Amino acid sequence: MVDRLAEIDRLAASSEVRKDLSVVVPAYNEVDSLPHLIERLEQVLDPLGYDYEILIIDDGSTDGTFDALAELAATRPRLHGISFSRNFGKAAALSAGFHTAVGDLIVTMDADLQDDPEEVPNLLAAIDEGYDLVSGWKQDRKDSFIKNQTSKVFNWATSRMCGLRLHDFNCGLKAYRRRVTGTVRLYGDMHRYVPALAHMAGFRVKEIKVRHHARRYGVTKYGPARFVNGLLDLLTVFFLNARSTSPLHFFGRIGLASAVVGGGICAYFLVLWLLGHGLHVRPLMILGLVLLMLALQFVSLGLVAELVISGHHPEKEYRVRRRI
Repeated sequence: MVDRLAEIDRLAASSEVRKDLSVVVPAYNEVDSLPHLIERLEQVLDPLGYDYEILIIDDGSTDGTFDALAELAATRPRLHGISFSRNFGKAAALSAGFHTAVGDLIVTMDADLQDDPEEVPNLLAAIDEGYDLVSGWKQDRKDSFIKNQTSKVFNWATSRMCGLRLHDFNCGLKAYRRRVTGTVRLYGDMHRYVPALAHMAGFRVKEIKVRHHARRYGVTKYGPARFVNGLLDLLTVFFLNARSTSPLHFFGRIGLASAVVGGGICAYFLVLWLLGHGLHVRPLMILGLVLLMLALQFVSLGLVAELVISGHHPEKEYRVRRRI
């Protein structure tokens, strides 16, 4: 990790490869919205004085999104693109964008025009205050009632599990310093909890209010499965936060608590037996034995997790088909 951060700092300081700002946009079947988004981004970014790039990550679109991107890029040297061989998900798209972007500041946003490009200067201004990650808060959110209420529950639970109080962890509008994108590893659907992961890694995180618009083109790409995935990812965030630096710290604590309770119950029956009382199988006795077995399993699970992590070398969880 230290070598990776050193390489990031070297690239950021090199005038040959450095661009001040990279805007990373995951896109999946957004052929209609993409031209409008690019035009609006250019209108916002040009006056800011940054040497910028716009990087579109086509997450396996089937509607001609990448062909439209190639046509737009033919006359725009600052516009670049990556196309996946299939749909790998938003976390993989962001991960590819973070690996490819060369700016020392990175802004992310969705391609469906619900995120407002005019909020980018506000995000960058907050970064200039000394924060490492600035996340948007869609206070007046233009989504369905069920989606809004479910998000509130997840945001509330995430805030309390990771110790970072935010209203909207999953807002697509975010600004990062490059050290953050080089440290936080995204996989599965963990893009929802990037601020939590950054906070747990020791980075300074801030939230600002941003405008949110109703979808103009296409349909939402997320179905009911996103709620199940969100719950499972929330448990992952809780585990990552609770385990400190070792899986054994997390599972070992559960195993130790189970061993103490189960051992206490078994010790109680042992004392009764030593005092001459006859022993009969009772539910409490069974509970004590079950807790002891669970303690052994949790400790074993923690040890196995330690072995897995110590020998795990993560690879990219996506496959690039074409580049611009």
